[in-house]
Amino acid sequence: MYISARADYALRAMLAVADAATTGDPASGGGELVKAASLAENQDIPLSFLQGILLDLRRAGLLHSHRGTEGGYALTRPPDEISVGDVLRAVGGAITSVRGIPADRAGYHGVATGLRDVWLAVDGAIALVVDRTTLADLLSDRATAP
Repeated sequence: MYISARADYALRAMLAVADAATTGDPASGGGELVKAASLAENQDIPLSFLQGILLDLRRAGLLHSHRGTEGGYALTRPPDEISVGDVLRAVGGAITSVRGIPADRAGYHGVATGLRDVWLAVDGAIALVVDRTTLADLLSDRATAP
């Protein structure tokens, strides 16, 4: 599995938004909205690249945006309901691809026929990890790290 800069940036941005959601004042409606410029600066992500990523995350239903001077981005669901796999699929499509196509659509002939089963097993193993790991898990791992 290849983790692109886009996927890495998307996960870093989602973790920063999730962290803001969990550290905000519950009396005022929960976490703070996070501005794209702040995300870009704090996570060292080029702003123009990040804006495209945020758009993909919003279209996938993982983020919503609020306009205006007090606007920004917030999660659409709690961090424990958003998996790493959700984020990876939102910005990159299939988790595992073979020659640029999803592993389940790869076709082989002759002696290579068994390769499809190998790629599907790899895809399943990766999906098992990324779909069971949530943003909340990653944030709590940070809190418990020595």
